[in-house]
Amino acid sequence: MTKTCLTFRDLTLGYNSHPAIHHLDGTIRRGSLTAVVGANGSGKSTLMKGIVGVLKPMAGTVVREPGVRAAYLPQQSELDRSFPARVVDLVSLGLWPRRGLLGRHTKEDHDSVSQALMAVGLGGFEKRPIDTLSGGQLQRTLFARVLLQDADLILLDEPFNAVDTKTVGDLIAMIKRWHGEERTIMVVVHDLDLVRQNFPETLLLARQPIAWGETKETLRPENLLRARRFHEAWEENAPWCEPDNHEHGDHAHDPGHDHQHDHNHGSGPRAA
Repeated sequence: MTKTCLTFRDLTLGYNSHPAIHHLDGTIRRGSLTAVVGANGSGKSTLMKGIVGVLKPMAGTVVREPGVRAAYLPQQSELDRSFPARVVDLVSLGLWPRRGLLGRHTKEDHDSVSQALMAVGLGGFEKRPIDTLSGGQLQRTLFARVLLQDADLILLDEPFNAVDTKTVGDLIAMIKRWHGEERTIMVVVHDLDLVRQNFPETLLLARQPIAWGETKETLRPENLLRARRFHEAWEENAPWCEPDNHEHGDHAHDPGHDHQHDHNHGSGPRAA
């Protein structure tokens, strides 16, 4: 029997009474690797914040199964790099679920930090100020923090932005390693070629799900065109909408259309 990690029930998320993602229904299977794609403003980052609990739902729910520990890596642009911190300080934040924010770090903890930095190719960087790091080095540092968290559910928001090609390859390798350990991983990605090459499942958003399931089927040209047209039809001050008013031809959980909902994988949306 397929085990579920996350369940979305008519989930609507947004800011200042303006929905950014509408009426999402479906499940994320434990141990799955899912890319979340769509145009800027399509709701990708909003969804990640809703899953981790940073953003409360405007309607509906997101249910994380009991005992599932989550690690969230936000976009680099959300980090204050001017804060006077060293690499070791940033990575050590990954220990707080076990130690608390004020807990004393043991020798074992310090060894774990060093091992995590070695794993991401930053051995010996412990004392480097974070404001001296390149984009790729900072992202490696953040991946080291995720390593320390030892989470069941890993949420990565645009981890490949502003990093060099080698770093992208190394980070992809680490994501695949986590996938091999049967962790559940969701990654916001812009590069569709990268998605096609490395992610078995994809959720295509345009403020609501356009297609969701096996990557090859989800990223079919007709789905990408539908997503672009649907996204362009929205305005920033889009009003609240109700599920009953949906046009079935424009969203992903219409079972009569040919874009895929791979229910066998447990990752596509259920029929509404």
